[in-house]
Amino acid sequence: MNLQFAKILILAPHTDDGEFGCGGSIAKFAESGTEIYYAAFSLAEESVPPPNPKNILETEVKAATKVLEIKPEHLLLYRYQVRHFATHRQSILEDLVTLNQEIKPDLVLMPSLHDLHQDHSTISMEGLRAFKKTSILAYEMPWNNLNFSTQSFIKLSEKHIEKKIKALECYKSQSSKDYASEQFIRSLALTRGTQIGVKYAEAFEVLRWIF
Repeated sequence: MNLQFAKILILAPHTDDGEFGCGGSIAKFAESGTEIYYAAFSLAEESVPPPNPKNILETEVKAATKVLEIKPEHLLLYRYQVRHFATHRQSILEDLVTLNQEIKPDLVLMPSLHDLHQDHSTISMEGLRAFKKTSILAYEMPWNNLNFSTQSFIKLSEKHIEKKIKALECYKSQSSKDYASEQFIRSLALTRGTQIGVKYAEAFEVLRWIF
């Protein structure tokens, strides 16, 4: 069954989380003309590795989302302090409720409820509350996931993987991370593709499915 979504909202706790978790799928949806919004809740200025400027991730996320053909006006940046989301849980929930009211997405992509990172966990829990009447898929981040159920898949082609890689290459400040390598990105997409008999795919947990 092929479903066409009019509006998709990506919830990224930090800049680059959306690209890592579902960058190939974003590229595929953009190709089909879907209206895509990307909300990043922290620029992680406190954890930017020196000698990079503190605002480097703002520059990088703008470049990466441009590669994925997300309109500049659909990139929504918040400035919550990295690793302190739990302290601001209510404010984050209110921001998410506002996003729901203003965008009215058909589909939300966000971190797994089993994500161990404290900021990711806050976004997933509050996201589920804010968008409980919307279809929600949780994207995969193996380095943070305590466990992950591959319940849903989005088939990808070579061009989608190439766009994901190119988008992530915009994050020069994060390039030292093992999971930022092209080899890892391709390997995970190949693994998920093998599960469903195609070359590449991204996997998701189904949190809400409404159609």
